[in-house]
Amino acid sequence: MTARGVFYVHSAPPALCPHVEWAVGGVLGVPASLAWTDQPAAPGTMRAELRWEGGPGTAAGITSSLRNWKLLRFEVTEDATPGSDGVRYSCTPSLGVFTAVIGANGDIMVPENRLRHVMAGAAGGKSNLEHELERLMGTPWDHELEPFRRAGDGAPVRWLHAAG
Repeated sequence: MTARGVFYVHSAPPALCPHVEWAVGGVLGVPASLAWTDQPAAPGTMRAELRWEGGPGTAAGITSSLRNWKLLRFEVTEDATPGSDGVRYSCTPSLGVFTAVIGANGDIMVPENRLRHVMAGAAGGKSNLEHELERLMGTPWDHELEPFRRAGDGAPVRWLHAAG
């Protein structure tokens, strides 16, 4: 079964760009060559987009390979396939990784056990319900990444198919 998705590098220092390509190529099993452009939202950094095809779980593999790179802002999406939900990973240096299951209409789907945990914490006075619900929906990541997303409107996108 083939999954599809998009890898968005919202900002990366130029020296890191070849290493990002190498890491993504390692996950996909084929060399990755991204079309890097200046990122106006963070002068001195680069941005790129790559459409990919691979096995289910490829987005998780890409995210795992890059999650600890402290100077990188990125997102990886994976469309739903039969037997697999869609998923989005967002990563920023200050917030780390956010993972969300994505419904067919593009909404974030929050698992019931995560909701129960947040409600229990709020009921016990350990957390603020509104704040925790915002985190479950990825709002802090969206706020941080939105200027970088808008700066990339109209940027070129390439397709890359995994080997195999």
